[in-house]
Amino acid sequence: MATTPRVITAEPIAVRPLASSQVDELLKLQRAAQNISSILDLDRLIDKVVNDVAPSFGCVDADIYLHDEERGELTLACAHGCAGCAVCGVGNSLKIGKEGMVGYVAATGQMRYAPDVRKDPYYIGCEESTLSEVAIPLHVDGKLIGVFTASHPELDAFPADQLRLLQALSGYVAVAVHNARRFQEEQHQRQEMSREANEARKIQQALLPRCLPYIPGFAISGLSTPAGAVGGDWYDFIPFDDGRWGLVLADVSGKGMAAALLMSATRGMLRSLADACCPSQVLTKLNELLVKDFPSGRFVTMVYGILDPATRVLKFASAGHLRPLLIENGEARFLNTERGLPLGIGLGDYSEAEVHLAEGSRLLFYSDGITEATSPEDEEYGADRLEQHFQRSEASAESILADVRSFANGAGLRDDATVILVKA
Repeated sequence: MATTPRVITAEPIAVRPLASSQVDELLKLQRAAQNISSILDLDRLIDKVVNDVAPSFGCVDADIYLHDEERGELTLACAHGCAGCAVCGVGNSLKIGKEGMVGYVAATGQMRYAPDVRKDPYYIGCEESTLSEVAIPLHVDGKLIGVFTASHPELDAFPADQLRLLQALSGYVAVAVHNARRFQEEQHQRQEMSREANEARKIQQALLPRCLPYIPGFAISGLSTPAGAVGGDWYDFIPFDDGRWGLVLADVSGKGMAAALLMSATRGMLRSLADACCPSQVLTKLNELLVKDFPSGRFVTMVYGILDPATRVLKFASAGHLRPLLIENGEARFLNTERGLPLGIGLGDYSEAEVHLAEGSRLLFYSDGITEATSPEDEEYGADRLEQHFQRSEASAESILADVRSFANGAGLRDDATVILVKA
């Protein structure tokens, strides 16, 4: 016998509408959250919460204490409406778990409400007119950020609904304070790094020649532009007692602070070896030191020459560096040496070459920050453009770097750029 299927209908669930006062409170909470969530200046945020937001929630007096992890204390960051706190002064601290309702709440992680502060064993009197007070911990992901307190000159001035509202508000305050403190810390770190980078830049600039050398029959100039605050490029002019001059341009692998430190070490070693040695011997001895001392994977390319103005002869050796560019009788050519690994990679010897710098000739040492500079289209400046520019009679160290910057067209130099120009 067929049976009629039984149809089950769900009973309607009665939904109790929110009272207009509850809606107003939720809207007020939402506005408060929006007002404070975008403030990343910690002092302005706390001032906003204590002197603007908290009073709108019926808090006559309000304080915010911030957690100092290192000292295990809570430090008063801002107070509103409490003359006693003003006397104590912002910066007053309470020990966690030992002092006041603030210390108790920080230790337990639970809100504490004293409807009559005269009967609360943890309350520390500050303002004589205060009769009720609530302390609410500020937590983010279980981590203590601080404590928010509100006090009132009336007994039991905070009903249960208002306490729940203040707890909800404290949740937003905790997140806002946490974000502002992180931003403040990161900003401080950036400022400290910038300060250290500026100091390092000053030190590095001091290691470069302070003035151009006076060499009869020659005009010599040099210029170096780091890609960042500091760099791994370096050039130098080293005078010898017999009137000769050492000319050096080097490029430490990498950029930034590490390259700058290695550059400084290389400079000191080279200067200690330069006197009374020919270029190939200097690079051989320097390489032996760097192979022992340099970190793995770090190396230096270098071109080192000694100019004798009496004979107008420049002898030079290269440790894996870019070939010097010579302009003579209107023609350009790159100068080669037979052998020479970058310094610091492995033991080996270095060969020498020499060139006679006749009157009117020009010689250029340069780093790969020149030839490997790229345009916005990722095209390299290259040796050909360098040669074309250097053939101009008005070419100078400044004009070469300016031409490279113009070629980059806002892309910026991605590597340190350095030149030494010798005009006979």
